[in-house]
Amino acid sequence: MTNKKVLIITYYWPPSGGVAVQRVLKFCKYLRNFGWEPVIYTVSNGEFPELDNSLLDEIPDGIKIYKTRIWEPYSLYKLFTGKKNKETIHRNTIKTGNKISVAEKISLWIRGNLFIPDTRCFWIKPSIFFLNRKLFNEKFDAIISTGPPHSNHLIALKLYNKNKIPWLADFRDPWTTMDYYQDLRLTRWADKRHHDLELNVLKSASVTVVVGRHMKKEFDQKGARRVEIITNGFDESDFAVSPSLTLDSQFSIVHVGSFLKRRNPEMLWKAMARLKQENHPIIHHLKIKLIGRVEQTILDSIDRYALTEYLIQVSFVPHNAVAQYLQSAQLLLLPIDNFEGAKWVLTGKLFEYLASRRPVLCIGPTDGDAAKLLAETGVGETFGFEDELGIIDFLVRHYNAFLLGKWSVPNEEKIMNYSRRELTRQLSKLLDEIVA
Repeated sequence: MTNKKVLIITYYWPPSGGVAVQRVLKFCKYLRNFGWEPVIYTVSNGEFPELDNSLLDEIPDGIKIYKTRIWEPYSLYKLFTGKKNKETIHRNTIKTGNKISVAEKISLWIRGNLFIPDTRCFWIKPSIFFLNRKLFNEKFDAIISTGPPHSNHLIALKLYNKNKIPWLADFRDPWTTMDYYQDLRLTRWADKRHHDLELNVLKSASVTVVVGRHMKKEFDQKGARRVEIITNGFDESDFAVSPSLTLDSQFSIVHVGSFLKRRNPEMLWKAMARLKQENHPIIHHLKIKLIGRVEQTILDSIDRYALTEYLIQVSFVPHNAVAQYLQSAQLLLLPIDNFEGAKWVLTGKLFEYLASRRPVLCIGPTDGDAAKLLAETGVGETFGFEDELGIIDFLVRHYNAFLLGKWSVPNEEKIMNYSRRELTRQLSKLLDEIVA
């Protein structure tokens, strides 16, 4: 029996590294098991925050991939702000406050008000032209667009309006309630434009998929046609335990992935400094391991609380080696971005934390999506942004467990609900429903 075909519009694709590429890559890995053949449409020259060539090995054999060039305004931005031409621009790093230069203020205004919905907007029209020609000669049963960048959804919207092919819009992050949206210095016209485009996508897509319950509630209230939840997850094959794997001999607190200013866990550093001041035994075994890109603000905070001597930094680890750091950690750190919409945050790294079966210290909204998932699986606990005493109690309890070599096994059945294979089964079921 021939599989049905789904066209997947994605900006992030190997060798792009980071969290964004994982979701679509893992869906593609398992879609064939559920009767769907993925066909990828992506960029040939994207501006990726990091590269991970190990992910090229995970692309399914024989998968069809279409690529076109994109023009992005980053070269002009670098010239205008004095950055080096080869310097990587991270889309989710926006400077705010008094230290931002006039040039950066102007470039931020241009980004928010002229590049709508994002800096990939110049890819929309060429992509519509290219894909309409493909759709004329090649039959697809469904379309998936995944964002951000939300330009992907606008490409799919135009294709849907013209060809009426069932369309699933996948939102890894929200649009107008994203944490950095309020920092874009939008005019009233630009803000309305963003909201109008967002609503058009939500009302048009055959089904909108989101990663958590707070995003679903938001999109339902905005009038979306249909909203379903498919969280991020982990791939079991990435977390096969090596016989030689051992836990860290030190009381290691490990963070993997980009560590940005807006998720700086000040109370954790303060709690550790207090334990140091009290000469608690935990200090004599403490190691803080930060794996990935770390903004200077984080390092400054660690230094300010006199914790630099415990710090170990590893700038980059390919995805196929991340599991070893996670599985050997004594504790995993999950700081949630501190902003108004923090309750919806369900970061991709949380699910790889689940797969490691190591205890997680989460700092963020205690009634948020991440807190609910950690409680459900029994893998960790969540403490509010200002809960210094709660964090200290958690550290001491787990330090005592570290000394005894004991930690209770989490709920295995609940954890496996978040495997990439199971999540792809859910995605395939939705695709089957919208093409029926």
